[in-house]
Amino acid sequence: MTTPIHVVGISGSLRAVSWNTGLLRAAAELLPQGMSLEIIDLAPVPLYNQDLDKPELLPDGVRQLRERIRAADALLIATPEYNYSIPGVLKNAIDWASRPIQGSPLSGKPMAMMGAGGMYGTVRAQLHLRQIATSTDMLQLNRPEVRIGRAWEKFDTAGNLTDEPSRLEIRALLEALAVWTRRLRGE
Repeated sequence: MTTPIHVVGISGSLRAVSWNTGLLRAAAELLPQGMSLEIIDLAPVPLYNQDLDKPELLPDGVRQLRERIRAADALLIATPEYNYSIPGVLKNAIDWASRPIQGSPLSGKPMAMMGAGGMYGTVRAQLHLRQIATSTDMLQLNRPEVRIGRAWEKFDTAGNLTDEPSRLEIRALLEALAVWTRRLRGE
């Protein structure tokens, strides 16, 4: 019997009807057996301020973000692409989480990424996220890649993913993340 895998999902979008948050909701419906997904809201995380970079001064939103990442077995990041890169809200959350206060919860954490957006499906944002993952010592899953292009055609007006081929891509990503996480745990 395999050990359960708890994944924390992070959307790089704060939009109420975000396609990338919709990807995470779809992922929650497509989880392989033995995997759970908790989606984190980044809205309570303030802008990074090094003056608050002390255990006794950490804002509550930052403390909760770090604790939830630390408790997770793996991360699933859904990123939009803003100006050829990841959104500031996602970079800000990674900056807070990567700080060495009581050890970075990102270091050594298995991570998969996906994204929904324009014609190229967040390819440039994911390249930047890969650079950031390397810098923060996250153990990124290389394949499969999930880059949902022409997202406006694949989601309903409530932000729910309706495109079956995209759902199959997410399912394959989750299965690969489970294998990757177990491999890194030595199972």
